[in-house]
Amino acid sequence: QVQLVESGGGLAQAGGSLRLSCAASGSIFSMPVMGWCRQAPGKQRELVAHINSGGSTTYADSVKGRFTISRDNAKNTVDLQMNSLKPEDTAVYYCYAVAAADRKGYLDNYWGQGTQVTVSS
Repeated sequence: QVQLVESGGGLAQAGGSLRLSCAASGSIFSMPVMGWCRQAPGKQRELVAHINSGGSTTYADSVKGRFTISRDNAKNTVDLQMNSLKPEDTAVYYCYAVAAADRKGYLDNYWGQGTQVTVSS
């Protein structure tokens, strides 16, 4: 299996910055996609950003131009640099990965426990 551990959440002021990090460990044969989702109370979970193993990225329109996702394939880590934060960015952020634990396994979805990001105005 694959385990994901997140760090970097916390409190920021509007206009400030935070950097979230996620490290994957365990049995990893391949991990074609890593990314971040978020969920605010009473709202649906939404994609924030994801990145494939070749470096191609996708962003939600609400964060485009403010957030940057990156990954280190050798270290199995993914980061989310969040700049120009807004109060509406307040949510629990979840790291996720699409990965295969061995050569013959199906691609499975893996999730971290989530980390709280709060932006004050």
